[in-house]
Amino acid sequence: MDPITAATLAALAGGLGSEAGRHAWQGLTALVRRPFQRGSAQGTEEDGSLQVSSGELEVAALESDPADPLRAQALATALGVRAALDGEFRVLLEEWRRQSGPESGGGVHNSVTGETRDSTVVQGQYFSGLTFNMTRNPATPDRE
Repeated sequence: MDPITAATLAALAGGLGSEAGRHAWQGLTALVRRPFQRGSAQGTEEDGSLQVSSGELEVAALESDPADPLRAQALATALGVRAALDGEFRVLLEEWRRQSGPESGGGVHNSVTGETRDSTVVQGQYFSGLTFNMTRNPATPDRE
């Protein structure tokens, strides 16, 4: 199973996107709240073995501050560890990912209409720090 990225979790927790995004976050929180036999807080068991987080504390922390990348990473890590230790959770988490992914209607759909022969078209989903240096080609007449 591919890990769930901290950026994806932060976006969902922040309510960015559509009703589908909010629904996906609710589905994840319900999944995390399912019983987990190893407990919900970090620490050690009486026998000295490491107690693993269910992810509930991390979900609540990220929900209270979705812009904090450390909280998003903590949840991503908790989900990954829990999935590695709990086969049923891993299957349910993968099912949640399939239902919440771009294939479920949350993706980006680009459409270009009109004439683009002498134009530049940039399509994508995630962009940051882009700079476009536009220069006019004197050989190309102005269009009305």
